[in-house]
Amino acid sequence: MSEALIRIRVLGAAAGGGLPQWNCGCANCCAARLGRIRPLTQSSVAVLGGRSERFLVNASPDLPAQISACPDLQPGSATLRGTPISGILLTNADLDHVAGLLSLREGGRLRVHATQAARDTLNGRLGLTAVLDAFCGIDWVEPPLAGFAPLRGSQGEQGSLVYRAIELPGGPPVFARGRTPGGVHCVAYCIMDRNTGGRLLVAPDVAGWNDALAAAMAESDGVLFDGTFWSGDELRRVKAHAPTAAEMGHVTIQDQSLAVLGKLSARHKVYIHINNTNPVLSPDSPERAAVVAAGIVVGYDGLEFEL
Repeated sequence: MSEALIRIRVLGAAAGGGLPQWNCGCANCCAARLGRIRPLTQSSVAVLGGRSERFLVNASPDLPAQISACPDLQPGSATLRGTPISGILLTNADLDHVAGLLSLREGGRLRVHATQAARDTLNGRLGLTAVLDAFCGIDWVEPPLAGFAPLRGSQGEQGSLVYRAIELPGGPPVFARGRTPGGVHCVAYCIMDRNTGGRLLVAPDVAGWNDALAAAMAESDGVLFDGTFWSGDELRRVKAHAPTAAEMGHVTIQDQSLAVLGKLSARHKVYIHINNTNPVLSPDSPERAAVVAAGIVVGYDGLEFEL
């Protein structure tokens, strides 16, 4: 592999709870326990650029196991204690995207990119900064919305990667409902290698479409997109009175994203953040066949590609 290329690794492809989910007896979870479907950890992505650029998009509760499965994120043999992780980009304040930060408390100071609204939620409701300051410390970075900016490492170092955030619809997470929902609570990230021009879009939580998102999707060479639900009422088939996909802040594959992604010219189109109930997880399902026919990959832990 050329060091000039961005390498993307899906650390975890499942939505909150993983596959199998510990308290779920749906068909997919049962099949995963029997070894018939590949198990998945919770959603997180590693962006690996050049010799030392190692960034995470979201930090799932399963992050320690994901690091153990990814040598690029492990300390070198000459390092008694440390991490090559340069920073973490949070798409929102959902627990399944931030809980892994607590596992990183055993390392050095963290550099975390998140919008002001997401930071306010994490600090006001969870006291995250106070908790991490008692261990490793945390530096918050406001991601750029207007244009690309250097994606700097934990020591301020700059490599070939630049990035920008794309504002998406959506309010605060469930644990923060009821507070004033002002500000930008959810974003996607576009990451570009200035050396090669390769572009990646990571959008695991998409509640609705806008022009900025559509433009970024059209311009990207790799798109990692919200594959949470196949249909709007999917959860209600396993849990009475469960919220719909729209109420949980996700567009569906069947009604919306399949047609959009199918038309993109991106070389890599991958669904991530897939709920354990989603029928696309079953290799023999007609839903999986429809996704494959559209040129889209159903994401899995350890999936890698280069841009």
